[in-house]
Amino acid sequence: MARVTPRLVETAYFLLRMMTGLLFAEHGVQKTFGLLGGARVPLPSELGLAGLIELAAGAMIAAGVYPRWAALLAAGEMAVAYLTVHARLGFWPVGNHGELAVLYFFVFLFIAARGGGQLSLTRD
Repeated sequence: MARVTPRLVETAYFLLRMMTGLLFAEHGVQKTFGLLGGARVPLPSELGLAGLIELAAGAMIAAGVYPRWAALLAAGEMAVAYLTVHARLGFWPVGNHGELAVLYFFVFLFIAARGGGQLSLTRD
């Protein structure tokens, strides 16, 4: 198999970072504004704080604005979500419906470790 060019790798990473951030921000839009099929939650609540983090961190990750810090915050939120909501329903993520939280957690850890990449608005 031919080697993948660095440009293709950078483009793929940009798409991963952008789409993950946008999808995460959608959860924030649901909680914060009650749009996209979601229910609005009170902002001074645990779910309200989660919605604000998802909206802000997701947008920052997608745009590449301090993506290391935003991804670290988002990973922390996903760890808390998994431990407080999903883990008490069983050990395996497929059984406790925590697959998305686990996947987001590890993708955000990767983004935090790698940074925004060449196609980021800020250099971390």
